[in-house]
Amino acid sequence: MTVTEGISRRQPVREPAARTYPRALPIVPVRARGLTVEGADGRRYLDCLSGAGTLPLGHNHPVVLEAIRTVLDSGAPLNVPDLATPVEDAFVTELLRTLPPGLADHARVQFCGPTSTDAVEAAYALVRAATGRTDVLALVGAEHGRTSDVPPSASAPETSESRGDAFAVRGARFPYPHDYRRPSEADATRGAELAARWTEDLLDSQPPGTSAPAGVILQTVQDEGGVLPAPDTWVRAVRRSTATRSIPLIVDETRTGVGRTGAFWAVEHSGVTPDVMVLSEAIGGSLPLALVVHRDDLATDRPSVPLRGNQLAMAAGAATLAHVREHQLAERAAALGTRMLSQLRELARQSPRVGDVRGRGLMLGVELVTPAPAHTPDSSTPDHTPTPHSPAPELAAAVQRECLRRGLIVGLGGRHMNVVRLLPPLTISDEQASAVLDRLSDALVAATSNSHHHTACNPAARGTPRQHARARHTERAP
Repeated sequence: MTVTEGISRRQPVREPAARTYPRALPIVPVRARGLTVEGADGRRYLDCLSGAGTLPLGHNHPVVLEAIRTVLDSGAPLNVPDLATPVEDAFVTELLRTLPPGLADHARVQFCGPTSTDAVEAAYALVRAATGRTDVLALVGAEHGRTSDVPPSASAPETSESRGDAFAVRGARFPYPHDYRRPSEADATRGAELAARWTEDLLDSQPPGTSAPAGVILQTVQDEGGVLPAPDTWVRAVRRSTATRSIPLIVDETRTGVGRTGAFWAVEHSGVTPDVMVLSEAIGGSLPLALVVHRDDLATDRPSVPLRGNQLAMAAGAATLAHVREHQLAERAAALGTRMLSQLRELARQSPRVGDVRGRGLMLGVELVTPAPAHTPDSSTPDHTPTPHSPAPELAAAVQRECLRRGLIVGLGGRHMNVVRLLPPLTISDEQASAVLDRLSDALVAATSNSHHHTACNPAARGTPRQHARARHTERAP
C-alpha cells in the first residue's frame, strides 16, 4: 500500500463523513509552491482551486513565509485576547490602505473568530444591534459561511420560508440577476432591472406591525453559486434602495476580495460604498483570519467576543495585502482574466456541452449542459437568446476527474453542481494560464467522448478535430 493510499483510507475511518473535497480530489498534498501542488505519490498538479479561492499569492509565497518567520523569530506572542499588538497594528494599517475610500475614511475594524461564518454572524449581530431590528435579507444562491441565521439557499428544497412571507422568519432570500438561467424567458433583456424592482417590493412589503430588515447581505460575484457576476447597475440599484430606507448594506468579500475579481474589492467595480464588509480567508495570507469592517456610526458599546485572530495570520495577511497592492496584482488579474474568458468563450463555441462561460478577473466559471437532441431545434426567447439547456452535473464531475488525471485541480459549483470553477492565484503566469486552459479543454473532450459510450448524445459534442488532436498530446508535468 502506498503512502497516499494509506492516508486516504485512514481519513474516512477517523473523520466524519462531512468531508467535501477528498471525495472528488483524492490527493495527499505534501509540498506546494505558487500554482503547483505535489502529492505524496510524486505527481504534480496545477492548482486552480487555490484553497477555494483563499490564496491570492498561491501556496507558500516567499513574502508570506518571510512575514511568518519574522514573527516566530521575534518572540512575539502568537495568540492574544482583545489586546493591541505591533503585528495587529501593522495589519490594520495596511488593510485601511486598501479599503474603498468612502468606507476607509469612516471605518472601524472588528475582529471575530477565524472563519467566514464567524464574520458573517458578527456582521448580523452588528446591524441588529445598530438598528434594533431583526431580519436579514440574503440572495438566492448565496452562501455566507455555514451560518444558519438565514433561510436555505435556492439549492435547497423550497419551503414556506423560501417562498412565503419574507418577514415571518429571521431572514429571507431575494432574487439574484442571472443572465443565463433567468426566472423566465421574458426576463432575458431586463433581468437586472426586474431583480432590482423585486428587491424594492420585498423591502416595502413588511406585514403590519413589523419593521424594515436590519440589513441586506450580498456577494457581487457568487462563487459557489456558480461564478455569477452581478451587473454593476443592479448593485447600484440595491445600494440606492437600502440607503433610501436606512437599511445597512453588507457586502461579503470572503471569496472576492484581495484582487480576485480585478479590483482590490469586488464591490469597487460598481462604485458602491457598503456600510459593512465581511472579510475572511484571503486576508489571512493562507492562515485563518476573519473580521468585519463597518461604518463608525454603526458601532455600539457592546463588547465583542475577544478573539483577535492569531498573530501569524495577521503578519501573513499584512504581507499579502501589501504585495497585491504594490505589485498591482488586481489589475493583472483583470487583464489576464479577460484573456482567459475570451479563450473559454471560444471553447464554448466549439462544444455544445458548454452552455455558458462567465466570471470576473481570475474567478471564472464554465457551465456544462446537456444539449437538446439533434433533431430538436433550439428554442429561444423573444429577444432570440437561446434557452438554457439542462444542467449536466455528471459531465461536470467527469470533467473534474479528467482534469485531475491531466494534472489540473478545479472546483465545482452552481445550484446543480454543473459549473467548473477556476480560481487560480493572482501570481499565475501567462504560460501557466495557457496550460490550465489546454488541460481543461482536453478534459472536456475526454469526458464528453466517454459519455458517448453510455448515452445517446449530440455527435457534435465530441469536440472538433483540433481538440481531439490536442487531447492526444503527451501529458506534460507542470
